[in-house]
Amino acid sequence: MKTKTLLPILAFLLSITSIYAQKKSNGTVYIDHPAIVTVEAMTKAFVAGDSTKVASYLADDFKVYNGVSTATKQKGRDKASFAGGAIGWNKALDYFSIVRTKGAYPDAIEYKKDNDKDVVWVQTWEDIKGVHKKTGVKVNMPMHRLYVVNKDNKIQTLINYTNQSVFDEIGASYGNRTNGTIYNHHDNINTVRNAFYAFEQSDLDKCLSYFSDDATFSTIHQKFGESDNKTEARANWQQFLDNFEIVSLDMIGYPDYLEYEMSNGREVLSWWNYHLIRKSDKKELEVPLHASSSFDKDGKITSHMIYYSQALLNAK
Repeated sequence: MKTKTLLPILAFLLSITSIYAQKKSNGTVYIDHPAIVTVEAMTKAFVAGDSTKVASYLADDFKVYNGVSTATKQKGRDKASFAGGAIGWNKALDYFSIVRTKGAYPDAIEYKKDNDKDVVWVQTWEDIKGVHKKTGVKVNMPMHRLYVVNKDNKIQTLINYTNQSVFDEIGASYGNRTNGTIYNHHDNINTVRNAFYAFEQSDLDKCLSYFSDDATFSTIHQKFGESDNKTEARANWQQFLDNFEIVSLDMIGYPDYLEYEMSNGREVLSWWNYHLIRKSDKKELEVPLHASSSFDKDGKITSHMIYYSQALLNAK
């Protein structure tokens, strides 16, 4: 019995030993290293717009590459181009900064294998921030960088990993372009009017019939991203009708229906004035309200966001 018991234990220990035997070191990772000092000093000079100082940290054969480019053979930008970019970024951005991402720190890695030139790899995790002066586009995104620092402690290679969509938006914002059509009369506007006037008559069944089954409902008083479903909206609206008598709902101006080219968006914007009597104390109230109603291709409201002052409803 002892022999049978020991066999599986020995097998387990042998498997653990085998797993650990497969590990093999390929160098050393440093949290403090002269190469990290060089990289962070260069970044500080870049943010300051000091192109001469930036260049002093770069090797003569320096190249910078876009780590998210789809090009298979990048030529990269040279030392003069990158160093000059320090001036360009400062001219382009207000409040420009590059700082370590919270909780992150750089690593310096000295590899053993295939490292005959004694280079050090430095990897950083940072946040780049600013506001583009011309377009007002906000830059606030994480950035990952890989550096190769040579034995003379000069930066030889830099590979950038950033979100290119921010720069695409900056580029697109230099020109004027349309994004669809605005209507002042449309079937979707008719739907919004019918929904509001059904609510005015306390006809929740008819009002909700204009919404898709999976429609979402939200107000300015909810946290961003929070919403109610159709059942919850019915309960909330019924509570409102229990607490307030609707004297009338008056449309302010006229609704706009926006049919976007981008993402095929469909949105009705409408403005209303609620004339109410609070049942608890018979106080007459007047509450302006704005609604933004999204539509699907079948003409059903899929999301409904309303903006109003709760303070006006609670007025003494």
